[in-house]
Amino acid sequence: MAELIYIVDDEPSIRRLISVALKDEGYMTEEYSDGSSLLAAIRYRKPDGIILDWMMPPPDGIEVCKRLRQDYETRPIPILMLTARGDETDKILGLEMGADDFISKPFSVKELIARVHALLRRKDYLTAKTPEILKFGGLKVDLASRRVTTDGRFVELTLKEFDLLTTLMNNRGRVLTREQLLDKVWGIGYYGDARTVDVHIRYLRQKIESDADKPVYIQTLRGVGYRFAIEDEMK
Repeated sequence: MAELIYIVDDEPSIRRLISVALKDEGYMTEEYSDGSSLLAAIRYRKPDGIILDWMMPPPDGIEVCKRLRQDYETRPIPILMLTARGDETDKILGLEMGADDFISKPFSVKELIARVHALLRRKDYLTAKTPEILKFGGLKVDLASRRVTTDGRFVELTLKEFDLLTTLMNNRGRVLTREQLLDKVWGIGYYGDARTVDVHIRYLRQKIESDADKPVYIQTLRGVGYRFAIEDEMK
């Protein structure tokens, strides 16, 4: 069955352009002109992915993204955000609110399709994995429910933060470069800046480490990349 993508943008021409391109690639699409329409529709049918414009009448893309990540049922849905805002601070805000990727307007249709492919490939890979629980110290990750707790306290992670954490945990003790993490978490077709990894690591540490400035779980090897600690280092 074809995967379903919701397209949310207040500009009909952009919605139509994206919809036609996705249908040509074999996807199904539904279009929404505002965030409220999307939030109402998603209660009845969950898409495989969402393309969401930032600059819309209230609720804007950031607010919609935040609400979707607060809901257990919609939290895992990949979100690609469209934005005319190129400032790095704005992108960091978007990532913090739960966006998985960005593409700037005006955009290349081919690049947008590649980013959608990459997001959904990663989602399919994680869904296909055998359910299991990863444990390390006080950190517990349930892959089936995508639920993370630290010392018994629930930790709310974005889709990419969760994928990044599980990738590192499944490679304990091994150093992974930013490029390797981009390939594993964002997909080989991802064209973004490697600093995206640094931003996600920073926010991930703030959520799972007792002291983000002195991380125990996720360690930095300057000039190389990141690694997840091994048991002996916790003693």
